[in-house]
Amino acid sequence: MGWLKRSLGGLGVVAGIVAVGLASWEPYLAQQPGPPPPPRDYRAEVLRDEWGVPHIQGKTDADVAFGTAWAHAEDDFATLQDVVAMTRGRYGAIAGPEGAGVDFAYHFVDARGAADRGYDRLPADVRAVLEGYAAGLNRYAETHRSEVKLARLFPVSGKDIATGFALRLPFFFGLDRVLRPLSEGTAFRPEHGPRLDGQPAPLFGAGGGDQLVLNRPMPLPMGENAENAGSNAFAVAPARAGDGVTRLLSNSHQPWRGGVAWYELRISSDQGWTFAGATFPGSPFPFMGHNANLGWTNTVNRPDLIDIYRLELDPSGTNYRLDGQWQPLERKRVWLPVRFGPFVLPVPRTVWRSKHGPAMINARGAFAVRYAGMDRIDSVTQYYRLTRAQDFAQWQAAMALQAVPATNFVYADRAGNIAYWYNAALPARTAGPDWRGVLPGDRSDLIWPGPIAWDQVPHLINPASGYLFNSNNTPFLAAGPGSELDPARVPAIWGVETDLTNRTLRAAKLLAATPRIGRAELLRIKYDTGYDRAGYVAWMLDGIARLDLRAEPDLAAAQRLLAGWDMTADGRGNGADALAVMVLGPPMKASYGLKSPPDPKTVLAETVAHLKTHFGRIDPPLGDVLRIRQGPGPHAVDLPMDGGGDTLRAATDWDADPADGRLSIKHGDSFIMLIEWDKAGQVRSESIQPYGAATTRPGSPHFTDQAALFAAKQMKPVYFTRDQIAAHARSRKVVTNR
Repeated sequence: MGWLKRSLGGLGVVAGIVAVGLASWEPYLAQQPGPPPPPRDYRAEVLRDEWGVPHIQGKTDADVAFGTAWAHAEDDFATLQDVVAMTRGRYGAIAGPEGAGVDFAYHFVDARGAADRGYDRLPADVRAVLEGYAAGLNRYAETHRSEVKLARLFPVSGKDIATGFALRLPFFFGLDRVLRPLSEGTAFRPEHGPRLDGQPAPLFGAGGGDQLVLNRPMPLPMGENAENAGSNAFAVAPARAGDGVTRLLSNSHQPWRGGVAWYELRISSDQGWTFAGATFPGSPFPFMGHNANLGWTNTVNRPDLIDIYRLELDPSGTNYRLDGQWQPLERKRVWLPVRFGPFVLPVPRTVWRSKHGPAMINARGAFAVRYAGMDRIDSVTQYYRLTRAQDFAQWQAAMALQAVPATNFVYADRAGNIAYWYNAALPARTAGPDWRGVLPGDRSDLIWPGPIAWDQVPHLINPASGYLFNSNNTPFLAAGPGSELDPARVPAIWGVETDLTNRTLRAAKLLAATPRIGRAELLRIKYDTGYDRAGYVAWMLDGIARLDLRAEPDLAAAQRLLAGWDMTADGRGNGADALAVMVLGPPMKASYGLKSPPDPKTVLAETVAHLKTHFGRIDPPLGDVLRIRQGPGPHAVDLPMDGGGDTLRAATDWDADPADGRLSIKHGDSFIMLIEWDKAGQVRSESIQPYGAATTRPGSPHFTDQAALFAAKQMKPVYFTRDQIAAHARSRKVVTNR
């Protein structure tokens, strides 16, 4: 039996070696960073006010970017590392199968290749800012090694930061809605049927493809989930305000945690770069906010910026037909790291590329994808130039770069101008083909070269109504009666959406009915909790009302309660608010996500069961059910919330606690900022976030210190001038890379 013991011992050794290899291979075989930023000295001063908001000051813009990275890392280094891992195709080594889906997207869109090809063409001052930001991350990692969660993740470079933008932007306009079905193997269908708001669904919502990692749905690398998309933006001119004040209200709806959770900051350099607003992890500059002269905010739009082509392959499967000639189909084998407990498994996948763009091959055939902004990284230039613009002309010049392929922009400035741009790099398609279907891949004339001219993009400047708004809706409802864009002047092949959200209907009605939209009126509209009985709201409520529930008394009681609902989610009324908010959640997600409608009885039954199980009644107060929760730790909070999934006071998505049934909000109203220029052109602003500045630091007093104000619909001051900052600074730190 000695031989058996020796054999088993040998197998144990081999198993041990394999285990060690699976636990340690990834950092050494994964794609490694390029050279770190060029050596130079950075110095920034980080002052924090009583809310922990960082005010970063430096001699140069690059110094400020260095300090921005450091300050953000102090508050949320964990998420910053996730974002850096995404820029290397290594997120699966941290987050497992879901992270590997992001890594596949990274390879599919060739984010690193775009950065490699475009980085040296970026202006020198833009590269300096990117490299300063990278140096700040490196310095923090170097001095906080115990917090680094993935070996050989640092140092990062400016090219890594630019890669994040190449990966992030396509998912803000729905590339996931193409990649998911392509990877899951579902068939292309000519249509999905009507949306629940009565609008037609896109005709290419699903496709065929091989299985992605472990059959998991593909998460979005950086963008909003299409099922939870939402934001509100308002601009009011001095005349309509009635008090001579220009107002801009930013009300973005983003996840409350993670890679696209807002981070508030104020920056200032001796080179004239001064801005207050918010950014995402991985960005050296704010994405929205204001300087002394102007400001803007964003909402997600959903133009048709993606086309799909069916490729005809030769018998070898390595060439595709284009204009009667066989062209080689580029092929690249990639290895996705997928963490399972202590082990990281290498999972192989193949990515393909044709002249159209990236492609997939599966049992249904070969499909290529072309999307706006493909192979571009100069969005970093556009965002940076926007934050440095000092008047409307400079701001428009930055926007005309068309490097940010989507998202609405709502603008205001000290001169009293207000403007709305349906910002989209709309493909310059030719008339004739069915662009909403699957296109033939053998015609090069269907490979559009780029976007339409900037001055053709739908926009409004200083409308007669005196106000502008957007709530993730069609640009044809933005300024009120008599001031709207004419849909007839926008060709259908541009793919401009016609969607109307409940928030759109409420905002349009309230704004038009308010002769003087001053501060109080604007905030009242923003915090409105009402629903209009239209679109998916009417569809669901009418569907429930038609049910025969005589044999099911609990459901019949819920039906009667909803029949008397006052159509507001304000926590008052007949007690139907919690029930209504919950039953309207699934149809809202179906409508936003262009999916099939849910069954009204099933939704009602599930909601009633949840409320009865956890609250013992179908009419608990809304605030007992809908909660702002952040914890654990000494600064944990558990506060009531009002609003609903598609109200202007938005609580868009939540997790149900299995212990007590309460709904912990995770997406909705996030960073809110009210910006005002008085008659003399002086700026002041206020802001609020759901939690605080240090969302992943439970021991910090700024882990949740804004939550009570947020729940009470109040805001805190933004300190913009250096004198204001000095008067309210509670800490000061000078950070350098030496």
